[in-house]
Amino acid sequence: MRLAMVAGEASGDLLAGLLLKGLRARWPGLAAAGIGGPQMAAQGFDAWWPSDKLAVRGYVEVLRHYREIVGIRRRLTMRLLDERPDAFIGVDAPDFNLELEARLKTAGTRSIHFICPSIWAWRGERVKKMAHSVDHVLCLFPFEPALLARHGIAATYVGHPLADAIPLEVPRAAARLALGLADSDCVVALLPGSRRSEIQYIAPLFLQAAARLYRQRPALRFVLPVAPGLRALLEPMLAQHAGATPIALLDGRSHDALAACDATLIASGTATLEAALFKRPMVIAYRMNALSWQMMRRMQYQAWVGLPNILCRDFVVPERIQGDADPARLASDVLAWLDAPARAEALQQRFTELHQLLRRDTARTATDAIAQVLGRA
Repeated sequence: MRLAMVAGEASGDLLAGLLLKGLRARWPGLAAAGIGGPQMAAQGFDAWWPSDKLAVRGYVEVLRHYREIVGIRRRLTMRLLDERPDAFIGVDAPDFNLELEARLKTAGTRSIHFICPSIWAWRGERVKKMAHSVDHVLCLFPFEPALLARHGIAATYVGHPLADAIPLEVPRAAARLALGLADSDCVVALLPGSRRSEIQYIAPLFLQAAARLYRQRPALRFVLPVAPGLRALLEPMLAQHAGATPIALLDGRSHDALAACDATLIASGTATLEAALFKRPMVIAYRMNALSWQMMRRMQYQAWVGLPNILCRDFVVPERIQGDADPARLASDVLAWLDAPARAEALQQRFTELHQLLRRDTARTATDAIAQVLGRA
């Protein structure tokens, strides 16, 4: 079995790595190559380009990297048309993958998209492109296959691989021990994102909020997981925005940070779902280039931005976006969680129910669906 795959940024690499583990269990001799990151490499993936080449969010930011990204896609397309893998699996990154999938499908290569684009939240017109680009979609959320079926797109609900990877019972004590934190410590995890643009726009807000929290509660402890390659960008910000606030930088280890913390200040994205699966009270925040935000906001269909709120169909956690994301408000929202244990406990119950809904042995279920598409059941 020879597969080509493309995963963009850290979250796509994580999900693709979990999928590859299931694929290798079914087909031990599987060869997979394309664009990926360290999680995929750990499963034997041959990365021709690193996934962080695609880790760009926002219209203005994409324009700055447009020529490089289009050049990568062109070279990748020509190589795959020449090598003819058994199938192509695009993991998220729809703006990059859908056009590539359309070219490959037209040439006779089976095209599978893992993670339905959020057409239910914004940019619903992409469903038309999906209809002629993909043979099958592997959906993370239970309501998505019926939505795609209305447009003639075959799909399978496979659950979310993070719901399988993250235990139902949060390993709080073990995570605190691993991070050198005492059971009695009150811990806030800061997760400003895994893209360079997110560090530039969001990290200063989170660091300033942490400084405010520390001035009000000097006993607080802070941990900040750093995505690969971003430490050099983030370190100079500590002195500038956080002063003497004791913030422990962690190389990766976001799951340890989420398991160990009492609350998290977190950038909107896949990490918010991870925080929900760890049953953590959170404050979701996001800030990007102002022009990019205005363009995205006009295409937004729902009142919510964060995945936990979207899936629960309610503002179960605060969202502070663009101008609402200021350090004083963020610090106040975090304190509101720390000072309301009954509210936090009710949220944990809600998130436990969500966790059980999304737990479907995704690697096996997705592999079964891929086998059906390829006629290798």
